[in-house]
Parts: sequence; C-alpha cells; structure tokens
Amino acid sequence: MLSVLTVPAFNDNYLWIIHDGVHAAVVDPGDAAPILAALETHKLSLVAILLTHHHSDHVGGVSTLLQHCKVPVFAPRHDPIANVTTALDEGDIVNIPELGLNLSVLHVPGHTLGHIAYVAKEQGWLFCGDTLFAGGCGRLFEGTPTQMLSSLDKLAALPDDTKVYCAHEYTISNLRFALAAEPDNAALSARFKADQAKRDQDIPTVPSNIGLEKSTNPFLRAREPAIAQHLIAEGRVNSKDPVAVFTALREWKNNFR
Repeated sequence: MLSVLTVPAFNDNYLWIIHDGVHAAVVDPGDAAPILAALETHKLSLVAILLTHHHSDHVGGVSTLLQHCKVPVFAPRHDPIANVTTALDEGDIVNIPELGLNLSVLHVPGHTLGHIAYVAKEQGWLFCGDTLFAGGCGRLFEGTPTQMLSSLDKLAALPDDTKVYCAHEYTISNLRFALAAEPDNAALSARFKADQAKRDQDIPTVPSNIGLEKSTNPFLRAREPAIAQHLIAEGRVNSKDPVAVFTALREWKNNFR
C-alpha cells in the first residue's frame, strides 16, 4: 500500500515522499536536509526523484541527494534542470518498479514554460508543483494567461476525488482573495472557515481535491458568470471572455493584500 508523506521545508513549501514503507520517491526536493531526515526517520530507501519545474525551491536539494544515493531523476523536457536522467513531456509514463507506481505526465505550462504534473491514476493523486494551488494558481513567470488557463482546464478535467498535492501552503491568502473575487460563494466561505481552523492548529490544508478546487478556486472558475460580473462591476475587466477574466484575476491577485 502506497502513501504520501508530507515534508515541510523553507517557510511554506511542501516536499512529498511517495513510499511503501520501504522504498521512496521524492517530489520536488528543494532542500535535501528535511528529505534525508524523513528518509532516516521512516527507514526509507530513496529510489527516484521527480521534478515538476526548474525553480530552486523545487530542485535545490537534488545534487545533495544524489551524493547519498544514485537514483533516476525525472524532470520536464523543456525546463533547464541539471542531473536529469529522464526528460518528460505530455503523455509520457513514469514507472517506478520498486513502488509498483505508474505516473502519467501532463505538460502544464504557465508558471514556467516546461512545467509538468504527475498523475497517479490508480491512487487518485496529482502532484502539480506550482501550477495549481489550494484555492489559487502559480504566478505567470514564463507563460501566458492562455497557456495557464489551458493547463488548469487540463487539471480540472481529472476526477473530482483526485487529491491535489501542490507545493506550497498558500491556502489562506489564496482563499482571502477568492472571497474578494466571488463573495457570494457559500462553498468558498465554508472552506475558508475549515481551512483557517486547520492552520490555527498548524495542520496542513493540502492535499485538497479537484472537486473542491472546482467549486471554490477562482482560477478554475474563470467561466463562472458571477466572477465575470463581479470583475466587470469592479472595473477590472470589460469582457466575459474566460482568458480576459483569468488575466484580470491573476493581475488582481498579484497585487492583492
């Protein structure tokens, strides 16, 4: 039976260890130290490294991990990353035989041009890096709004019960913005209260799931009339076109306090 171990890092990152109690694959090890500590604590042997994109808080620990154990490194084909043994793109399948795990690869550009996500269909897990967050989405450092909206649509098409293992604890700030963008969303209000209660107890708010994101995450709801109408009334956009609405949402969020 496979499970996912949450490894906090830096101020708000989550690193993920997929394991069976003996073998382990790590997702986006931006820092080697907490990964090595978790592997030792849980008596796990590292067998693979999975990367979603090239930012340092996602790849910074790879070199150190490889000094401890020589394992395959899977990473996006179109992002500049060192130490990669297998470059991946849309439609590829990652097989980790030690875990009996198969991961489907989705190309989800926007945050970076080469960003990928991993889907464990059998387990119902999504490892999406900085593309989709709980209640939000990543900044557009390299891609366009059209690309990011398309990427989020791709993730939203996954089954509703798919668990969303994103890479940061940004949920409360994301949901505060979501409430500003869609103030009459009752499901969103309920989610904010529930997730705030978790954070008050220092409990992670992730993973969430695709169904919850579709009902409460404004970046997956750019086609919702209520959001478009609210942004038009605020003078932030003059069109209900989904790309225009998404662009206005992302620009607003960039400066939201």
